[in-house]
Amino acid sequence: MAFNIVLIEPEIPNNTGNIGRLSLASGSNLHLVKPFGFEIDDARLKRAGLDYWQHLSVTIYDNIDDFFKKNKDKNMIFLSSHGKKTHWSIDFEDNMFLIFGKESVGLPSSILKKQPNKTYNIPLFSEHVRSLNLANAVGIVVYEGLKQIGQ
Repeated sequence: MAFNIVLIEPEIPNNTGNIGRLSLASGSNLHLVKPFGFEIDDARLKRAGLDYWQHLSVTIYDNIDDFFKKNKDKNMIFLSSHGKKTHWSIDFEDNMFLIFGKESVGLPSSILKKQPNKTYNIPLFSEHVRSLNLANAVGIVVYEGLKQIGQ
């Protein structure tokens, strides 16, 4: 396996479906942390993931505490527009957990405060853009990581 892609409280089914497809294509596992902004059987989720969803390795957690309790000893990095270092400086490792926040507000501030040295951003080169679409951000980070680990 390449990576573990973690979505904290995803809100948009199309993004989650696209990220599911990306997870499968990149050899990664998908971790979804409730609450969701959609039903897991939402047609838009399935449509975005096409017929790949059945082949995907997905783990669902009841909440953030459940996720961190079950994965407390894992190598984790956090992606946020508030990160001080760019994703290019991540020392990617196989099986690393790449953690992304929900579309509307990103990662909770409680996580960002606890993990400032493990929080990275994707640089934006226009003052007119606050952030990237979640599915695009995940794709950028995952494929940079695959490049670095030589996949």
